[in-house]
Amino acid sequence: MRRRLTLLVAATMCLALLAFVVPLALLLRTVAQDRATTTAGADAQSLVPLVGTADPVSLRTSVEHMAADSRAPLTVFLADGSVLGTRAPRTSAVRLAALAGVSRTVERPDGREIVVAVLGRPDGTAVIRAFVPAAELTRGVARAWLVLAGLGVALLLLGLLVADRLSRALVSPITELSTVSHRLARADLTARARPDGPPELREVAGALNHLADRIQELLREEREQVADLSHRLRAPLTSLRLEAESLAGPDAARIGARVDAMERAVTGLISQARHRREPDAHAVCEATSAVRERVAFWTVLAEDTGRAVTLDITADGTASGTAGGTADGTAGGTLPVGVPADELAAAVDALLGNVFAHTPDGTAFSVTLAPRTGGGAVLTVADDGPGLSTDLVQRGASLGGSTGLGLDIARRVARSSGGRMDLSTGPDGGARVTLELGPPASPTVLP
Repeated sequence: MRRRLTLLVAATMCLALLAFVVPLALLLRTVAQDRATTTAGADAQSLVPLVGTADPVSLRTSVEHMAADSRAPLTVFLADGSVLGTRAPRTSAVRLAALAGVSRTVERPDGREIVVAVLGRPDGTAVIRAFVPAAELTRGVARAWLVLAGLGVALLLLGLLVADRLSRALVSPITELSTVSHRLARADLTARARPDGPPELREVAGALNHLADRIQELLREEREQVADLSHRLRAPLTSLRLEAESLAGPDAARIGARVDAMERAVTGLISQARHRREPDAHAVCEATSAVRERVAFWTVLAEDTGRAVTLDITADGTASGTAGGTADGTAGGTLPVGVPADELAAAVDALLGNVFAHTPDGTAFSVTLAPRTGGGAVLTVADDGPGLSTDLVQRGASLGGSTGLGLDIARRVARSSGGRMDLSTGPDGGARVTLELGPPASPTVLP
């Protein structure tokens, strides 16, 4: 915009300068020509009384004296053929003036000729000739044109300078508004625009600041609502803990541990909802241990529902696997990925939760974790169920009685690490979900 405004002002000033400078230059040339012609004509007219009344000797002396002082050649042609003053040939204009007794000005290629006929001499009509050369007609015109051109260029530069200052004063607030809007788009809700510039731009800046304040308020209300909803889960969790404590045997410890894990998850959800965190560019976790832990958690439910579980983890060239409803707890190396451990656990829980929610009891499933080309890991969850349903794909929409958020959680976890999620059908017709998890952004020591 700044460049376009400057070009617009430059074009306007160029047209205005041409409209005034060109006619003025032509007028200066015409004035110079008329001035030279008038001066030469006045010299010629001053000789008319002398030519009409003076004796030949006085006339010769006076004409030669005036011809020497005149800028233009001055010549007197007498009727007896005598030529006084500056020597010049008898031109057609001189002969015509002698015959007809008419004074006139004649344009010639080399200048301008002024002839004045003097009547009343005893020997006939005399003719006074003044000649203005072309150089004399344009004397001082070139210098005047250069002055006009310099003045025009100076005015143009001054106009461009003023236009640049004005455009900068107009564009700077617009640029600041654009910067603030981009910061708001990047979730920097502390960005505010400075009301500056014309009244219209100040009004836009105020509206943008009001919008940012409103967004902050809405987000704060939403986080508080999420925190309140999460806090409501504490009451049933407390009741469940009391029930677990009343049990005896190994089941009590196992259920109590699961209740503790659920309570930690709810507490983390409340904290995350109330205190917004910026994405961690250096997030890292060890995928093999996180996957084993979550598969071990779901294996208990798999045993209760008659599901066979297969865990296959390949890390650093080693593999470990088991089937029949138990998961191997031995490690075969490490697979660092660029996501936090709790988010990876949430993704695994979402995928395995879909298996339990959308396949009948007794359906076997497998979990495979392998290195990814270029770093990271590839997590695959496959089952022997009826396959994927379209109601699982769209966020927030589910025909199976769920929230419709499971696959979207896993997809966002994969994307946050620079990977992706693929949905496909396995060789036996069951569902197959593959998460590609990218490596850490920078070398980081695993916690």
